[in-house]
Amino acid sequence: MKQRTSLDRDRLRDFARLTFGTMNGAVTAALIHLGDALGLYRALASGGPATPLELAERTGLHERWVREWLHNQAAAALVEHDDGVFGLSPEGEAVLANEDHPAFAGGTFSQLPGMMRVLAPLQESFRTGLGLDYDALGPEGAAGVERGFAPWVKTFLVPVGVTAIDGLRERLEAGAEVADVGCGAGVALLELAKAFPASRFSGYELSQHALDRAAEQLRAAGVDNVSFHHVREDPLPEDGRFDLVLTFDCLHDMAHPDHVMAQIRRAVKDDGLWWIADIKSHDSLEKNMAENPMASMMYGFSVLTCMSSAMSEPDGLGLGTLGFHEERAREMTAAAGFSRFERVDIDHPINAFYAVRP
Repeated sequence: MKQRTSLDRDRLRDFARLTFGTMNGAVTAALIHLGDALGLYRALASGGPATPLELAERTGLHERWVREWLHNQAAAALVEHDDGVFGLSPEGEAVLANEDHPAFAGGTFSQLPGMMRVLAPLQESFRTGLGLDYDALGPEGAAGVERGFAPWVKTFLVPVGVTAIDGLRERLEAGAEVADVGCGAGVALLELAKAFPASRFSGYELSQHALDRAAEQLRAAGVDNVSFHHVREDPLPEDGRFDLVLTFDCLHDMAHPDHVMAQIRRAVKDDGLWWIADIKSHDSLEKNMAENPMASMMYGFSVLTCMSSAMSEPDGLGLGTLGFHEERAREMTAAAGFSRFERVDIDHPINAFYAVRP
């Protein structure tokens, strides 16, 4: 790369705009979190367009604060505005207010407080190399991960995902032993448990905050074929008992995913299946920048959460958010003793899916 030495005034203006544009996004993201946490989007969706006073009365909030929040949202084109009345478009309702819609994204913003709190300790991580585990993000971190992935899981996992893998539905209907490694709050496991009552499901997780949420979700679901385990106290059995092992959106977060893969090989039956879901990515920065419009956000998430978790133990591999691309997945699963690797045809905006067999 050839370094320019003279300053161009037009480039300076454009670069300053670009820089402050990132601050604009950060501030607006914080207000999206407030709108989600305070129920402002839900109130606009359920009650229809409103003046600031009407929306404040609906939510029991102070009008002056609601008015300024609405002004930010209108300026950011997230909320529609006409002569002092503010409302959500149908698309805005789907993305920001309707937690049952597969496009819902509002829940992801509940991670923001936790991510901002780790900025100070992460400075030390840059010096020592040792990152922070997911529990450093607090309960909001676990909630944000759960609410970010739950809409797709609840809508598509059973009718689309299970069907996309030959023989999987029949095996689950007949009664299978299933482990979810890195189960988080258990959203995927509970959806499968409700759909396939003849099967038994065991979730294994390192985050205590996630396990606390999983326990709450289990009580609400009312199923009796699910159990959750803290992996440090009750590790994954390595006796070849499982018909199916899941690792959904977690391998790139693990400090030692190679060790976990070897454990999974010992845990799964010789005719069993390992189902992987992980972030779509490529094997170079250039490809990720060219083909992923969210690449900068993904690399940012990596520093704040994913790579930090993957570096939270000595000698952690530190794969990071975009580090588990298909080529690496093929290499690592083969090294763990798996001989068959197939990319599964499932349309998902963020994840790629793989079916791996011994």
